[in-house]
Amino acid sequence: MKISCCWLYAISKYGYPPSIENTYRAVKEMKKLGFEYIELEGVKEKNLNEVYQERKGLKKYCDDLGLKVINFCPVLADLVSLDKAKRKKALQLFDRAVEIANYFYCETIQIDSYIPSLKFEGEVPYKEMISYGKQFQVVIEPQFSWEHQWNAIVESLSRCNEKAKQADLKMCLEPRVGENVANTDSLLRLFDRIKDGNFGAVLD
Repeated sequence: MKISCCWLYAISKYGYPPSIENTYRAVKEMKKLGFEYIELEGVKEKNLNEVYQERKGLKKYCDDLGLKVINFCPVLADLVSLDKAKRKKALQLFDRAVEIANYFYCETIQIDSYIPSLKFEGEVPYKEMISYGKQFQVVIEPQFSWEHQWNAIVESLSRCNEKAKQADLKMCLEPRVGENVANTDSLLRLFDRIKDGNFGAVLD
C-alpha cells in the first residue's frame, strides 16, 4: 500500500494555486510530515505551464528529498465545455499534463468532472479554495441540454484516457459535490460509457 499526501495540503496552506516558490515549500513540508509519496497539480493554463517550465527543478528537489510524485492532477475545466474550441485547447493542455506526469514517472493522472455549463448566481464552486457547507444557485437557460453536456464529458474524458493509456498512465477521476460527476450513480454511468480498465476513480 502507498499512502500519498494530496495537493490539498499545499492549496489549503498557500492558496489556489500556490506559487512555484510555495510549491517547493509545500513539498519540503510533506517530506517533514513523513510522506514518501506525494502528488502535484497544475491549475489552468498559466499554473500548468509554470509547473512544466519548473519540472526539472521540482523533479531534482523531490529526488533529493527522497520523494516520489505518484500522481499529477491537471485542473482543466474546459475539458467539459460545450464550446468545441475550448475543449480542443484543453485537450492540448492535457497533452502537456501527460508529459509532466511522465517526467515525474507518475503512476496516475487525475482529473475532475468540473461544473456544468450553467450560470451561477453569486459564488461558483471550486473557483478558488474548497469551501464546505455553502449553497449555490444556478440559472438553467432554456437552450441548455444535459444530453449535450454529458456527451461532451464522455467525448473529452475518453480522449484523455486514450492519451493517458498511450503514455502508460492510469487515469482516474474524482467525483466531487456540485460537479458533473458528483456521486456513485453518476460515476457508474460514466463507467458504462467509458469501458476501459485504464480508467478508474478516486474514492474520497
